[in-house]
Amino acid sequence: MAQAHSSEWLQAAFSDPVLDAQLSFRTALKALAEPGLVQIMDRALELDSLQPATYALCLSFLDGDTPLWLAPRFDTPMIRANLAFHCGCPIVAEREMALFGLLDESELLDLSDFDNGSERYPDQSCTLLVQLSSLDNGPQLRWRGPGIKDVQAVELPVPAGFWAQRKARSNFPRGLDVFFAAGEHVMGLPRSTHVLHNNHEEAA
Repeated sequence: MAQAHSSEWLQAAFSDPVLDAQLSFRTALKALAEPGLVQIMDRALELDSLQPATYALCLSFLDGDTPLWLAPRFDTPMIRANLAFHCGCPIVAEREMALFGLLDESELLDLSDFDNGSERYPDQSCTLLVQLSSLDNGPQLRWRGPGIKDVQAVELPVPAGFWAQRKARSNFPRGLDVFFAAGEHVMGLPRSTHVLHNNHEEAA
């Protein structure tokens, strides 16, 4: 594999590094504070197989203190080079060492090795950045919890097994926070959100 810092792979990140980073970070926080609502995140360009919102999430959150695990689809010389240059984040081979995980649909059926924090340090759990083809047209679920008035209908196109995996890793305040990204849009799913079927039974 080419050197991670090789200039031949480097591309521009944010047009305005300071302003775009601030706006994208605020958008990400808003997505997590308003679970199930789609937010626009269009400050970054597409990078290799990373769509604009996914790349913006990386540029907003990742730095030298945030070890990242990459799904095979995203483990390319171009993505490694740009994340190393623009973010400086270490890329780890073991999921349990990661503070962030960059996933696609194919990685959603096994979340067992991602750190879901501890009773003393729940904030040290891994955050998942999940790139999807879209944020709708999936089975309808209902979300309840902080930041949601009554019930939020969501139709994420993710496999049913993902919800069982998430439930198995959830023991509030421990758990996994998730950002779903598609194109120039992002949706947040904090660990505090309860995911329900239409019959109000918790998704499993």
